[in-house]
Amino acid sequence: MLDIKFIRENKDIVAAGAKKKHIDLDLDKLLALDDKRKELQASIDEKRAEQNVASDAITKASPEERAALIARMQGVKETMKLAEESMQEVLKEWRMLMVQVPNVPDISVPEGDSDADNKEVRRWPDPSVVEGGGLPKFDFEPKNHSELLLTHDMADYERGAKVAGFRGYFLKNDGARMVWALERFVQDRFADKGFTPMIVPSMVRREPFVGTGYLPQSEDDLYKTQDGDYLAGTAEVATMGYYAEEVLEKKDLPIKFLSFSPCFRREAGSHGKDTKGIFRIHEFQKYEQVVLCEASHEESVKWHEELTQNAEKLLQELQLPYHVVINCGGDLGLGQVKKYDIEAWMPSEKTYRETHSSSYFHDFQTRRLGIRYRGDDGVLRYVHSLNNTALATPRILCQIVENNQRADGSIAIPEALRTYMGKDVITTSH
Repeated sequence: MLDIKFIRENKDIVAAGAKKKHIDLDLDKLLALDDKRKELQASIDEKRAEQNVASDAITKASPEERAALIARMQGVKETMKLAEESMQEVLKEWRMLMVQVPNVPDISVPEGDSDADNKEVRRWPDPSVVEGGGLPKFDFEPKNHSELLLTHDMADYERGAKVAGFRGYFLKNDGARMVWALERFVQDRFADKGFTPMIVPSMVRREPFVGTGYLPQSEDDLYKTQDGDYLAGTAEVATMGYYAEEVLEKKDLPIKFLSFSPCFRREAGSHGKDTKGIFRIHEFQKYEQVVLCEASHEESVKWHEELTQNAEKLLQELQLPYHVVINCGGDLGLGQVKKYDIEAWMPSEKTYRETHSSSYFHDFQTRRLGIRYRGDDGVLRYVHSLNNTALATPRILCQIVENNQRADGSIAIPEALRTYMGKDVITTSH
């Protein structure tokens, strides 16, 4: 959430940011409500001060004067009650509009309506120095991940749908083993990076979702319980709620988490997309990098690049060709200042598909969640927050099996996973 003072003083910038993100916003209505809020608050404060003065006077007054003062105060009390009721109505609408105000995107964010307008930043391997552009070459027509997983009895979609419904799946045999291998691989790679490992709740109250900006914007993609709680689509939500309404020590910043949770996403607007296989599913697992740092744009940018590099190094060790794109305004969430998507090559589709995303928010989330620290000057400030996927499974299996398939139907296991898997290749015999 942006500071109302910042919104008022930078109305044109906020409006331009909303336009860049393709978010409809009535700033004039918000500011008019804010004027009304301040006017009512001033009236309430005035009446309250009048009450306090009268209370002192009543204790010192004669019996005759006391009756008159009490009668007059009854009128003040009634007037204040009406003002407080009006204040609650105004605040309700004011808060509703405030949580809809998007963060202002960085100047480097390109214009655009959707992910089709995202701009490539770099590729790995670098096509300018690697012969053939660094993409795998096949002397046969590569199969898609869905077929490969079925061929090797690594997944069962039919029984998955029978048990869990649309987009349901079972992973089995080397499908399950590869997920476990990937988890151990990522855990080991982060062991010496100063991240606190944490297993976080998937079922989360509404407040952390509003605080992180997933509500109200993305409600259609969230599963909701009968008690009004939600199932998270990322470990970021619970992790950001961990320090809600707390004051941190500056000396402890940055605070870095590697958070794990099962995740759930309805994919409400994606019923016609990726209906086969495990690329777009309702239930999955994620390891998420989350960082809280000082309230400095330079610090946020530094950590944004570092978290992105962490994810890139994992893909490089897995020998998965990928590119990094900067997301356009229309493909940014409510709170994101800037976001990179990392997309690994899918040979069957001859295109890159997302495996990781990396974002920073300045104090948009922490202002909503009340996460602050006291600076060297004694002033309380809201920390800055960032997050980046470390691993999302089973999605990344799609790129691993497709890029490592062989003409004889076998699948080579990336060298980085062989120790964890206990084998070098997946064949049709189990």
